[in-house]
Amino acid sequence: MFDFIISSAHAQTAAAPAQSPFLQFIPFVLIFVVMYFLMIRPQKKRMQEEQTFLNKLSHGDEVYTKSGILGKVTAIADKAVTIEIENGAKMKILKSYIGGSAASIFSADTKK
Repeated sequence: MFDFIISSAHAQTAAAPAQSPFLQFIPFVLIFVVMYFLMIRPQKKRMQEEQTFLNKLSHGDEVYTKSGILGKVTAIADKAVTIEIENGAKMKILKSYIGGSAASIFSADTKK
């Protein structure tokens, strides 16, 4: 009785057409291409824009930090930036923690 079930299962697997290894690899390539255009490429572009902004940073620019602090740049070193916050208080932070120009925040608020 079980011989009939087993033999039909062998017949189904044996009758399946063999695909080339190249055709089996195509879906993985397509997934990688989609991931590149949806995730990797925009992230690289964003990082490049951020690096360009940090390189153009100069004394007197109003910036915001990634932690949400607004201030004006008073000094720039290789890896650190000193920003002046409220009432002359100064804070030294890493350059990589500057989020962007504070002018972009205020211009977005006025458009609403």
